Amino acid sequence: MKTVLEVIQATTAYFQKAGMEGARLNIEHLLAHVLGKKRMELYLEFDRPLGESELEPLRALVKRRAAGEPLQHLLGTAEFHGRSFLCDKRALVPRPETEQLCEIVLSGGKATRVLDVGTGSGVIALTLAAAWPEAQVEAVDISPDALALACENATRLGLTDRVIFHESDLLSAVTGPFDLIVANLPYIARGELPSLAREVQHDPVSALDGGPDGLDPFRRFFPQVAEQLRGRLALEIGHDQSRALSDLLAAHNFQDIRPQTDYQGRDRFLFATYG
Repeated sequence: MKTVLEVIQATTAYFQKAGMEGARLNIEHLLAHVLGKKRMELYLEFDRPLGESELEPLRALVKRRAAGEPLQHLLGTAEFHGRSFLCDKRALVPRPETEQLCEIVLSGGKATRVLDVGTGSGVIALTLAAAWPEAQVEAVDISPDALALACENATRLGLTDRVIFHESDLLSAVTGPFDLIVANLPYIARGELPSLAREVQHDPVSALDGGPDGLDPFRRFFPQVAEQLRGRLALEIGHDQSRALSDLLAAHNFQDIRPQTDYQGRDRFLFATYG
């Protein structure tokens, strides 16, 4: 009968052989999930023997993770800005870059009327609503499945009365003016989709596919924003899109256009003002 530590060590080696980053962290999360414990509690139970009733479901999760299924899908949740969000195939897995975008937006000062475009699981809208209790926050997505997940997260976090969700193709179902619009639109060039990491392949294609050059959603988005924004625009973008999108914003008379790098030093965000 293997102990907790032996299972962690053996599976870490297995994951490393499969080329997985954060191999030990992955198995610790999976094992804690199976045992119904917090990950750090495992460190107090390294000598605990594991029975077949515990190992069998763990093996199934390990197999799925090794095949590239996102850890967050297996756990059913994702941590984002200090909160736990439900996470599944209906929307993008929240990523550190999006969390950093929220941090930058929050550091820029409060807004009173906020719109989150392409809300997915709702992480941006709900994070901003929780931080700014007096703000009126709305969120849109074209996917009814994603919106259902976002509403479940609003309920989970006790924020159902703080965010209004709309099924909408970009800004077609909302009416401004807004003093802050935040967007994480699809920005992957269509030809690059097959080469994305296995984990990303589990995200909805509609949340990734930005057309032939990755910029099609922005070409439609910026004219609509110009009609409804009187304040700040904050975008998450592809690492090589800063120049093209800055030029496009300037062509639509946006001001104060400013790219900003992520923690990896890549141009990942773009900020501007209008009105």
